Amino acid sequence: MEAAVGNQATLAWSRMETQFPAELASTMAGTSAASRITRIDPNRRSLSVLPQIETDVSGQVRLVHDPRDRYRSLGVVGEGGMGVVERAEDVDIGRPVAIKRLLPEASHPLGVARFVGEVRIVGALEHPNVVPIHDVGLDAEGRYFFVMKYVEGQTLGEVIDKLRRGDPETHLQWPFERRAEIVISVLRALAYAHERGIVHRDIKPDNIMIGRFGEVWLMDWGIAKKMDEPDPGVPTERGEDRTAGLIGTPAYMSPEQVRCEPLDARSDLYSVAVVLHEFIGLNHYLHHRTDNLAVLLDAIENEHPVLRGPGAYDSPHQGPPPIELQIVAARGLAKDPAHRYQSAAEMLAGVRGYLEGRGEVRCMYSFTKRAMRESGRVIDRYPRLGVAMYFGLIVLALVGLAALFKLLLG
Repeated sequence: MEAAVGNQATLAWSRMETQFPAELASTMAGTSAASRITRIDPNRRSLSVLPQIETDVSGQVRLVHDPRDRYRSLGVVGEGGMGVVERAEDVDIGRPVAIKRLLPEASHPLGVARFVGEVRIVGALEHPNVVPIHDVGLDAEGRYFFVMKYVEGQTLGEVIDKLRRGDPETHLQWPFERRAEIVISVLRALAYAHERGIVHRDIKPDNIMIGRFGEVWLMDWGIAKKMDEPDPGVPTERGEDRTAGLIGTPAYMSPEQVRCEPLDARSDLYSVAVVLHEFIGLNHYLHHRTDNLAVLLDAIENEHPVLRGPGAYDSPHQGPPPIELQIVAARGLAKDPAHRYQSAAEMLAGVRGYLEGRGEVRCMYSFTKRAMRESGRVIDRYPRLGVAMYFGLIVLALVGLAALFKLLLG
């Protein structure tokens, strides 16, 4: 995605003070700038509890109790509108962890409410494709933080960038089958979350992490919410300013998310379809519209680009993606939620159908591929029938050739 899009795309709670000045003013009335930050007694901060173990020259073991901050920061690895993410060491257990701290400028009541919401939502999602939370606490300055598993690897956005540049090794490592498996992992996480009434609302390549050993995590649940609960401070209808109240990354939003309408699971599935289209085709489905935010938002709502077949995918570094995956992406990108997949499980079955040779039939090409694979299964099950069919085709070919020669020789 172009730099201009990156600068415009992520609209989150860093814009709270400009979008909702009245709400913030009412919640902070009568407070000084310093006291606007939610502070707790630093004596309640998270301290280590396990003793240090020392052994003297005689072999005697001594326990040294030296309470200190349990988490030692090793540097910042990322920053968003609400918080900063650091790599750290858990000095009690001796393992690397990631810590997300609430920024001082986001420590007003609305910011804290969203931070607490993220902690509780992620804490409730015990799933292999969701990074687990280990702990919550307060630092020496009284700021909230939570501790999660430290993930080593690369984002899907980084993988797509390498594929887009035509890196030979990356293309070798990422055949379409493996790309489909990544999308299946994301859909598994969403199926689990949706079953619990939670929508992610910010699915994009940069929020999908791929570990060193192929693990897949759907990251950054900072703007996730319960489907049946209102979003504090966010308008339920779009005003004259189309960007006011947008929560998420516009390039990956569904039409209903752009319109600030109530969202259900199908909005997340639209975002997954955007990611799938980009992952297999190496271009955003609206790549010709992404350098202007207003134009992009209008295109998401109203434009119907070619999503499968000739003209839909034109990367110079790879051939056309499998038609089965093109069909899944096209259905997921339907403007009307009623025409999309209705659940993550249904979309997952569509992607898995490609891997199992049972893809959805929507055109002559997909019908031909499906028919050939099904005939192969029949031959595997009934080998003698396969041999008979093989010789039958040879006989038919010979008869056809004989008839042709007879016709030509008059």
